[in-house]
Amino acid sequence: MGVGSQFLVNFRHATLHIYTTTSWYLASQAKNQMTTDLKGLNARETEQWAVDNGLEPYRGRQIRRWLLTRLALSFDEMQNLPKTIRALISEQALIVPLQEVTTLASEDGTRKYLFRLHDGHLIESVLLPERDHLTLCISSQAGCAMGCRFCLTGKQGFKRNLTPSEIIEQVVFIKRSLSEPERLTNIVFMGMGEPLANYDAVIRALENLIAEDGMNFSHRKVTLSTCGLVPEIERLGHDTTVNLAVSLNAADDATRSSLMPVNRRYPLKLLIQACRGFPLPNRRMITFEYILIDGVNDRDQDALNLTRLLSGLRAKINLIPLNAAPGADMSPPPMKRTLQFQEILTDHHFTAIIRKSKGRDILAACGQLTGTYAE
Repeated sequence: MGVGSQFLVNFRHATLHIYTTTSWYLASQAKNQMTTDLKGLNARETEQWAVDNGLEPYRGRQIRRWLLTRLALSFDEMQNLPKTIRALISEQALIVPLQEVTTLASEDGTRKYLFRLHDGHLIESVLLPERDHLTLCISSQAGCAMGCRFCLTGKQGFKRNLTPSEIIEQVVFIKRSLSEPERLTNIVFMGMGEPLANYDAVIRALENLIAEDGMNFSHRKVTLSTCGLVPEIERLGHDTTVNLAVSLNAADDATRSSLMPVNRRYPLKLLIQACRGFPLPNRRMITFEYILIDGVNDRDQDALNLTRLLSGLRAKINLIPLNAAPGADMSPPPMKRTLQFQEILTDHHFTAIIRKSKGRDILAACGQLTGTYAE
């Protein structure tokens, strides 16, 4: 079956699900108003929740371990808790797993997961195979309000922010589905949405993802990508130690504003100033993502402007030829042009990598996530 046919089958399948999950949605909404989603709490808050419900603090630690380390999908799985305690916490807390709508597999091994949230909104996550590990690209919002011209997610508009637990549940679901879950070592916040526009929820999710008593991902292997929300970049450097990636895409304000409306609020001078002040311990660098678009930002002068803009910064540049979609009014440059652009950067002593986008045949590559079905 071709990709187009697969999408059509999945579309019909998903439409059926939307109409048959109304009662599930209403029930979960009613319970949400009365109970606590524990995956959104940190260690101290989970212990306090246990105390507030008449339990010893260590019970909170046990519950947290079941949720974030052992990836329990129900309180009944928590077999080292007495039945009476399991009954109590099932009344006062909830676990709301994501509902898998469909999963598409690319010819290069990439897998794209479409999930339904409890209120019916759809999000996507992408699992990327690397040579010796797996990287998971997760979403932080349903839709996106940033309106970047080259991004299909932005064309869907903004639906809502994800909760901390909905962010974490993407990792839980996919890790549970793997035959070798230990191979999943890297997390990138590069899916649907602008992570820094959902700042508090993302920080809470990050805390549980990298905590030793949480999911225990290395902070060195977690990367957050932003289109350039300057105040939140400044906060991020103080609140967490994960890696920062900036979607740059132009080295002058006129071009960047035409591609990314956020640049009108936070022009390049403010953005680069925030990047220069971002803490970079242990030889780490900021990754600048530069989507190359034929005739728009791929000239030699654009490359030279980029070297001047990033001069003195500990920077790595990911060059990403545009992943065009049907009906798009822009296209990637020829490979010769891409290589010449890279050569100018390397001649000026920058690390510049041409990133091969994975999952393009299933619309899973950078800028292609929509959270919708296509016939």
